[in-house]
Amino acid sequence: MTMPKKPTGGLRHVALFVEAYDSCKSFYTELLNMEVVWEPDADNIYLSSGNDNLALHRAKPGFVRGKDQALDHIGFIIDDIDEVDVWHNHLAKNQVKINMAPKTHRDKARSFYCEDPEGNHVQLIYIPGVSAN
Repeated sequence: MTMPKKPTGGLRHVALFVEAYDSCKSFYTELLNMEVVWEPDADNIYLSSGNDNLALHRAKPGFVRGKDQALDHIGFIIDDIDEVDVWHNHLAKNQVKINMAPKTHRDKARSFYCEDPEGNHVQLIYIPGVSAN
């Protein structure tokens, strides 16, 4: 099995579905002093302590804690935007289930989603200001 030339930059991105959205937003911004990186709408916010990225997503109506997974996905930082596509091709060639092809987001991040063998959603993502480049 051939690997991409550069390793991932580590697990520094987590995304959570939260029922107490406003309280969680206050907890992370006011008590833990995380900065708002991007708040695209009233149901999603992206926070950082400088070298990480936490996404809070408002849980949809009908969400049942313990039945529905609170963890949306985990994200591995990619330090070079061009390596996102290299990782996508590598995992696809190794029969990893790809849920979303590489895409550049409005905040200039670039990522794709796949699944681990247990069905957990994994994002490989380049995030300006968090990734090394």
